[in-house]
Amino acid sequence: MKKIIYTLALAVTLWSCKTGSTSGDAKSKTVDVNINLVDVKDDKVLVTVTPPAIKTDEIIYSIPKTVPGTYSTDNYGKYSDDFKAFDAKGNELTVKRIDDNSWSISNAKTLKKITYLVGDTFDTEKGTGFGNDDVFSPAGTNINAGVNFMVNTHGFVGYFQDKLDVPYKVTITHPETLWGATSMTDEDASKTSDVFVTPRYAVLVENPIMYSKPDYTTFNVNGMDILIAVYSPTGKFTAESITPEMKTMMTAQKNFLGKINSTKKYTVLLYLSSLAKDDAHGFGALEHPTATTVVLPESMPKEKLVESMKDVVSHEFFHIVTPLTIHSKEIQFFDYNAPKMSEHLWMYEGVTEYFANLFQINQGLIDEAEFYTRIADKIEQAKGLNDTMSFTVMSKNVLQEPYKDQYLNVYQKGALIGMCIDIIIREKSNGERGILDLMHKLSNEYGIEKPFNDEELFAKITQLTYPEVGEFLTKYVAGTTPIPYDVYLAKVGVTKATEKKSGPIFLKGQTPYISVNKQTQEITVRSDIEPNDFFKNLNLKGGDVIVAINDKPYSLANIYELITESDNWKENDPITVKIKRAGKEETIKGTVKHPYEESETFKATDASKEKLKNAWLKG
Repeated sequence: MKKIIYTLALAVTLWSCKTGSTSGDAKSKTVDVNINLVDVKDDKVLVTVTPPAIKTDEIIYSIPKTVPGTYSTDNYGKYSDDFKAFDAKGNELTVKRIDDNSWSISNAKTLKKITYLVGDTFDTEKGTGFGNDDVFSPAGTNINAGVNFMVNTHGFVGYFQDKLDVPYKVTITHPETLWGATSMTDEDASKTSDVFVTPRYAVLVENPIMYSKPDYTTFNVNGMDILIAVYSPTGKFTAESITPEMKTMMTAQKNFLGKINSTKKYTVLLYLSSLAKDDAHGFGALEHPTATTVVLPESMPKEKLVESMKDVVSHEFFHIVTPLTIHSKEIQFFDYNAPKMSEHLWMYEGVTEYFANLFQINQGLIDEAEFYTRIADKIEQAKGLNDTMSFTVMSKNVLQEPYKDQYLNVYQKGALIGMCIDIIIREKSNGERGILDLMHKLSNEYGIEKPFNDEELFAKITQLTYPEVGEFLTKYVAGTTPIPYDVYLAKVGVTKATEKKSGPIFLKGQTPYISVNKQTQEITVRSDIEPNDFFKNLNLKGGDVIVAINDKPYSLANIYELITESDNWKENDPITVKIKRAGKEETIKGTVKHPYEESETFKATDASKEKLKNAWLKG
């Protein structure tokens, strides 16, 4: 999963979903689910579940507490209520709610069906999706009757205790005007009903569906069928408008991966948020074996939207390698309500994030300067986190404090770990092999249906590479010693440099130059922080209330729009700012001046290492 800040998703396995109708004895061993997207009441959806034959007096039905790849406790069951169980005559059975996510049903041998109402998570988001209890939007659910349904299946459908491996048949009734985008195959020809069959619950969980007015494109890349589906509330963006960039990127990814990838179909579901109070605010993506859900603000300019799509979708796509193909037993046999986490987030998230950047320089989508800037940014961001915490210990305990606060380091230090291993292998093999070669070997050693033991992975990697790789893993990944990145980059002739670059107008790192008055909802220029050149150039002072910019009013209600739209302001563009100063309104006219900062980057300075550097970046 990748948040912007980024997150990714651990998945269980990569399955081919062979579907077929169920009848007779097979039906008695199938969980039959109906999700009614037509008769939405009070912003809730009715779910009806017909169980397979139950042979115990009591049965527990659970909706996930955690799903693969989110690395957080989200308690999806708390969004469901009015849970009822019935026998064949329609009599209610005794039900006891055990916790947020589970219900115990008595006289279970007579159980004929259960019903419950599901509310969506988008409505409950309080902020940006970070640093609070919000469900990360790409892993969440949306119920907007007649307009859009984000059906992350784990938010609607649960499982019976000890029956995770029975087939699921899910029927979704929906308005004829809405179409469901998914990598699953609809087995019903009806325009108002879709039927999906999966061999087990885990496969269903890994197949999200987005219902909206049909807006999609399809294309084929080297034998893989790609579906891009878009929901844009105002119609600002269409699938067709972003497809050329997506096709270029995914073609480059397929070329980079080579023989490692065998996925036949891949779906990208893009949900664009209006940024309204009851809409999504957690931006980024969540990966699945054959799909990615992406949530971004619709207010982004196209250039920024495409850039974000390139970064987050490429990250999720590379999860095809790990953990979808190469993973531990904790992932293969994922426990949705008592999850045990793997030690190897450095590989699942870190190597994935490294590939998402390396392939772009490898395939000519970015130049060396941009690649080095990205590496420098990751080093800088990693410094802001705990650089002496064991990465394996953090990974194993990522659902609890103090480790979960360090989770974001999987995209920073995790990627840098991948880079260092890549450089070590390149150096020891005279440039002939790198970390992608290692992942090829690991996928052959293990694979979709053969997980590894967590504690055995380092020894296997060392066996497949060099003793120096094993020493690095022991000292810097399992150990608590900070990584000397300069030492490893010097092996490929790359050393520190500085550059001047434009920064965000309203933020310095994670520190905003503006604040909000909760009572009045007014946006105010902060007086307790040194203003940047944008504010100085317009003579904006601490305490000034920003009423409108270029005749568009701003307040707490659309502050996210202000921040994202400012990314599109060009240097020296004319700008008009209406402010309130000391209670009086004023209009300031001037030009945009971007804040520039000196920052660290890297440059290739050792010509004697050029051959090895080129093998690293282009090999």
